[in-house]
Amino acid sequence: MFENAYGSLLGELILGKEAVLLTFMKPKEHKAGDILNKLLVTKDNLADDFFSNNQELSAEILHAFTSGNLILSNVQKETVLIEPYFPKPRLVILGGGHIAKPLCEIGVKAGFDVTVVDDRPSFANVHRFPEASEIICESFDRCFELIKPRKSDFFVIVTRGHRHDGVCLRNILGYTPAYIGMIGSKRRVQGMKGELLNEDYSKDQLDSINAPIGLDIGAVTPEEIAVSIIAQVIKFRRIRDNTWDNEVNAKFNWPEFDSEVIKDMSKEAEIPRALATIISSKGSVPRKAGAKMIVWQDGRVMGSIGGGCSEASVITLARDIMLSKGYTIVHVDMTGNVAEEEGMVCGGTMEVLIESF
Repeated sequence: MFENAYGSLLGELILGKEAVLLTFMKPKEHKAGDILNKLLVTKDNLADDFFSNNQELSAEILHAFTSGNLILSNVQKETVLIEPYFPKPRLVILGGGHIAKPLCEIGVKAGFDVTVVDDRPSFANVHRFPEASEIICESFDRCFELIKPRKSDFFVIVTRGHRHDGVCLRNILGYTPAYIGMIGSKRRVQGMKGELLNEDYSKDQLDSINAPIGLDIGAVTPEEIAVSIIAQVIKFRRIRDNTWDNEVNAKFNWPEFDSEVIKDMSKEAEIPRALATIISSKGSVPRKAGAKMIVWQDGRVMGSIGGGCSEASVITLARDIMLSKGYTIVHVDMTGNVAEEEGMVCGGTMEVLIESF
C-alpha cells in the first residue's frame, strides 16, 4: 500500500530532482487516525488543476520546496504532511591534484557524494580517492557527458592550469548548478572572466562564479584550503536566495532522509511494518525532521530517529500501531529531568509520526 508513491519518489531522486511527498490523513481522535493517500508532487505538478483549485495547499507545497522544511497542514477536515525531498548533494571536483585529495575526504564527511575528474590515470584512481562515489578519468572537455550535471550539483574547479579551468567553466556555465567555484589568484580569475566576457557570456553568469574560491580564513596548506572551500559550499547548500518567497539569503533546511529506507518502502512488505518519521524537533536532538525508521512486526529495524530510550519507546508504539492500523503522532521529550532519568545527553523534543503499512 502506497509503495508506488515511494517508488516514484526514489525515481525522481535518482534523476537528481526535487520532489514533495504528500500524506493525507483523516484524524479520528487527537493526533491519531487513518492514512487516506500519498501523492508525489514535483514543481511541474503544481500547474495541475488539483493544486490550482487548492491555492492554500499549493502555497505550502511551494514553501516546502523553497525552505526545505516539513509542514503539517490542515486542509478542510484532513491533515496533510508535506515532506520535501532533495537528492543527496553531489560535489564534483574537477582536477585531482594536491587540494582535491583533502577536499574529497572532507566533502564526504560533510555529507556529499563526491565525484572526482582528472584526465591523468595516475591522479584519477580509487587508490588516491577511496572515499569518492565516482572517479572519472577523461578530458575536461568530454567529461561532462559522463557527469550529466544537475541543478543540485556543487562544482569545484581545481585543475592544474588556466586552459583546463576555461574548458571547465565554459561547460559548467551552460547549466545552472547550485554552486560554481574556481581556484586561482585574483589576477588569474580576472583574466578568465575577461575572456568569457569577450565571448558574450552574461554578467549574471560571471557573477555566479565564486573565485577566488572559498571563505577567507587565511588558508595556506592544502587541507586548510579544502576546509575554506567546503565551508563556502556548505554556505551555498544551507542558505538559498528564495526568490519565490521574496526571501533573500533565507536559511535552507536540507531534510534528512535515508535512501535505503525509501528504497525498502517502495517494495511490498511480506509482514506488517510501521514507518516512523520525525516531523519536527526543537533543541538538541540526534536526528532532525525528515529522519525515518522502519519497524517490522518480527522486531527488525531499519534506519534511525536518534537511538536510545526515546527510539525504543517509538519502536514499542510502532508495534501497537501495526495492530490498530492507521497513524499516530507522538511527542518525545528529551529535556530536563526526563533526559537525566534516561541517561540521555540530548536536550530537545521531537514530534514523531508513526504510520502502519
